[in-house]
Amino acid sequence: MLRFALVGCGRIAKKHAEILGGGEIKNAILTAVCDIIEPKARFYGEKYNVPWFTDMHEMMEKKGREIDVINILTESGNHAAHTLSMAPYNKHLVVEKPMALTLEDADAMIQSCDQHKIKLFIVKQNRYNLPVVKLRQALEDGRFGKIFLGGVRVRWCRTQEYYDQDSWRGTWNMDGGVFTNQASHHIDLLEWMLGEPESVFAKSISALAKIETEDTGVAIVKFRNGALGTIEATTAARPIDLEGSISILGEQGSVEIGGFALNEMRVWNFKEKKPEDEDVLKKFFQNPPNVYGFGHIAYLNHVVKSILSDKPALVDGLEGRKSLELITAIYESIEMEKEVSLRFKPKKCRLGRK
Repeated sequence: MLRFALVGCGRIAKKHAEILGGGEIKNAILTAVCDIIEPKARFYGEKYNVPWFTDMHEMMEKKGREIDVINILTESGNHAAHTLSMAPYNKHLVVEKPMALTLEDADAMIQSCDQHKIKLFIVKQNRYNLPVVKLRQALEDGRFGKIFLGGVRVRWCRTQEYYDQDSWRGTWNMDGGVFTNQASHHIDLLEWMLGEPESVFAKSISALAKIETEDTGVAIVKFRNGALGTIEATTAARPIDLEGSISILGEQGSVEIGGFALNEMRVWNFKEKKPEDEDVLKKFFQNPPNVYGFGHIAYLNHVVKSILSDKPALVDGLEGRKSLELITAIYESIEMEKEVSLRFKPKKCRLGRK
């Protein structure tokens, strides 16, 4: 049995607490929760009948022997600092997206976890959405042939009220904009499907939200295999969320997953048919109850199995760093107003900078 503790009891903590505190995963339980805001910590502590704390070091001093895994669910800009603070306790770490806001911080996280011989898991739960799993399988089976185009679209609604909930939202040093926050999962999936990016050219605006960063942006990515990719992201859709989708086009077929959380198989067409193709649109047309999709259970189950079997993580620190590098290049391109090659040293990217 693996015992989990939550550091950070904000918006995403609800999902983690429901799964771990609700006994939805075999061999996993919730042991403790922590948040610097006392009412938030007390709420989850009392709801799931576990000790709650307002200081993560106090939590580890008092309950460390009863904790195997720590889930870092704090503000994006604090992921790196909190990971580095918790790593010396030699507990495996699960970090919500994005893993960090700078590549230097991401590298420090990877190095620290390696040094303390613990696993670092970066949450990319949409890789476990059932339609996405089917898409990946088709790609690995070579059904697309040569892939020449892929695209992701995030057309969500986040009003000014959403950004005003917390002072860190929409800031450069603690959050980033729609590329870093809402679209990070989609950018990860685009890379997962199309491979290593070579360069990117991007533009962004703050269309409706009064924030430091962008609420709307577009990017064109050139991949090393010759394919092109497009990223369209906005939180300015009104009055409600429209979609969170991905399309992959190849010489032998096309697939599109839509819905508002990469959850509905919309197009499944291949030149070479297989008997099971007729049922794909019906079987993988699903609708999760919220924007986080339904991959968290599968993801955390993967974390448990990876630790207990000592097998590699699907998304470890190095894998999680890939999408952060592309996001950093997107911001560099926006600031430089030109195409930016990957494997670069950021000069003008403001993400994670004070």
